Amino acid sequence: MRRRIEVDLLSRVEGTGALTIAVRDGRVEAVRLRIMEPPRLFEALLVGRGWEEAPDITARICGLCPVAYQMSACQAMEALAGVVVTPQIAALRRLLYCGEWIASHCAHMFLLHLPDFLGFPDLMAMAREHGELVRRGLRMKRIGNALMRAIGGREIHPVNVRLGGFYRAPDESALRDLQPELEWGLGAALETAAELGRLEFPALERDYEFVALRHHAEYPIVEGRIVSSRGLECPVEAFDQHIEEHQVPHSTALRARIRGRGAYLCGPLARINLNFDRLGGAAREAAARAGLRVPCTNPFKALLARAVEVTQAFEEALELVRTYVPPRPAAVAPRPVDGVGAGATEAPRGLLWHRYEVDAAGRIRRARIVPPTAQNQAAMEEDLRELAPELLHLDEAAARQRAEWAVRNHDPCISCATHFLDLRVERR
Repeated sequence: MRRRIEVDLLSRVEGTGALTIAVRDGRVEAVRLRIMEPPRLFEALLVGRGWEEAPDITARICGLCPVAYQMSACQAMEALAGVVVTPQIAALRRLLYCGEWIASHCAHMFLLHLPDFLGFPDLMAMAREHGELVRRGLRMKRIGNALMRAIGGREIHPVNVRLGGFYRAPDESALRDLQPELEWGLGAALETAAELGRLEFPALERDYEFVALRHHAEYPIVEGRIVSSRGLECPVEAFDQHIEEHQVPHSTALRARIRGRGAYLCGPLARINLNFDRLGGAAREAAARAGLRVPCTNPFKALLARAVEVTQAFEEALELVRTYVPPRPAAVAPRPVDGVGAGATEAPRGLLWHRYEVDAAGRIRRARIVPPTAQNQAAMEEDLRELAPELLHLDEAAARQRAEWAVRNHDPCISCATHFLDLRVERR
């Protein structure tokens, strides 16, 4: 007996993708997560541009996580120039990044993912019965947006970030005014974690190799070393010595694997498993309320990991606002040198790595960007392969819904993933 489960257009994800699962006599013949968007060629666009343009150009890759691209680009260029920013600049960068985590995670949890768990086809149907929950999620998201606007100048593609820091530091009053909303948001995040913990989660356990940054003192957002659950540990600049990209025929996006081992998973579930001991007190309380314990290898429980990380972001943002001292100056101006620099931060969806080759005049000779969704594609296909026997017992509509749900676990940003296409034309 043959069965083919086809999802022509994945819904409630950022970007355009499709999915095919082919089964014959109970055996999975093929799982293909197809990314159909054309390559966006940002790496080629960067070549020949000034190194100071990298944060603004790469921010345009994504409207949901522009800060991640800006911070990774800044890290790479500053590593190349040997610049270390002041503690005040570092704190303001982390606060900006907290705003992005709050906004992005809340958009995914409340608007894109919760309809699956509550049994609704879309947000509008869910809102009719769970209006208060949706209103809470939107308010939490707006707080994240307000943080990004206050620090970055606007919430989408911030304009205040530059190499070495910021063009200007926000006044203390501009951030202090956000404190009441941040306090409300922290309470709302804890309440949300408890509610999500009462959901029923499909039973699926996966033997992932988790990959994330790890910092010696704090939960990883802006910096750290690359580690994995199977012993990988390396500095950011050694990423491509251990992880390689490759292409498959059914996708326009590159994907990544650990050399000699294969697929891995980055993102909230990986960060929680590798850095649970770095969570703050409120985030640990959120984990307890949600019933999230580590190790956790159920990809559907990534929803709980995001709820814990939203609590962490509110907790940190509140403390950073309370203790904020405007950096003077707002930037440490680096000077270009001929060489190579790499940087990595934790975007909401996972590890985001940048590498640049720059000449002495500050012109970019070569750029490489490895976004988290591209790294997670192989793991997503393996999730679906594990789910396939269960899907055989469902009708067509239910099978498609469950397969899409499994993909949405990882909050894929498909547009980000389409960063390169190896196009070869043979003429005879």
